Amino acid sequence: MVVAAVAVLLGLLMLVHADIPNRVGNLGSLTETFLPWLGLLVPVLFALALWRRSATALIALLLPSVVWVNLFGGLLSDKSGKGGNFTVATHNVNAENPNPAATARAVAASGADVVALEELSDASRYEKALAGTYKYHSVQGTVGIWSKYPLELTQPVDIRLGWVRALRATVKTPQGPVAVYVAHLPSVRVKFNAGFTAGQRDNSAEALGRAIAQEPEKRVVLLGDLNGTMNDRSLAPITSQLRSAQGAAGDGFGFSWPASMPMARIDQIMVRGMDPVSAWTLPATRSDHLPVAARVKI
Repeated sequence: MVVAAVAVLLGLLMLVHADIPNRVGNLGSLTETFLPWLGLLVPVLFALALWRRSATALIALLLPSVVWVNLFGGLLSDKSGKGGNFTVATHNVNAENPNPAATARAVAASGADVVALEELSDASRYEKALAGTYKYHSVQGTVGIWSKYPLELTQPVDIRLGWVRALRATVKTPQGPVAVYVAHLPSVRVKFNAGFTAGQRDNSAEALGRAIAQEPEKRVVLLGDLNGTMNDRSLAPITSQLRSAQGAAGDGFGFSWPASMPMARIDQIMVRGMDPVSAWTLPATRSDHLPVAARVKI
């Protein structure tokens, strides 16, 4: 009965995750950040049910199993396709990266038409490494964009931080203009006395979502480290407007952080007015994040 009760509680937790309140320590957002990993408890409970030879526990396990498959089953298959005419990549390069040139070359090797980099402490080293591949670029604060196509109307985006960690540019592709946003939302922390401290990130997400909502271009790409997953309700001002390339055309979960043992996809490529064709993570660099890339059809 104990195993059955835990199975039912697990299923209900995943089923009503959106109703877990954020008032205390942002518990709801914390749960949603690592929500897929709750599925690991199912085989553990299954083994316990077999050990106890409990038909009741096995039946109870149907609830969390069905709920998890309903939430994440679609991410288990490879949805990537062929074609597309616009490739983008984004990477939080880590301000303390010991080899910026190698990191820049690794991201450029993806063949991306547009590359976004975040957490730039010395942009000149990346500019030098990428100059031969990307004719056009702009750095605003600690974020930058490199493009094979001309850039217009490049400007910082105010995400309520007091310094620049987001930009917007129009990329003049052969298929027409595309508005590209590059953003690095504030970091979040899990603290014993404060819970999931994400207030500053949530405020920035609201400001970024408002800027995207006012974007006049029909085609929009958002690249960057959002310090949150697509499941996190606090990113709804952004995620409600855009489509995740990984969710639509990726292979698996595409976890990007931490690079040594990826547990969450907090580095996002999201689009509007274009169709994702494929999405993938790139090999590790000297950063604590994995680069991610996507190909879309304009």
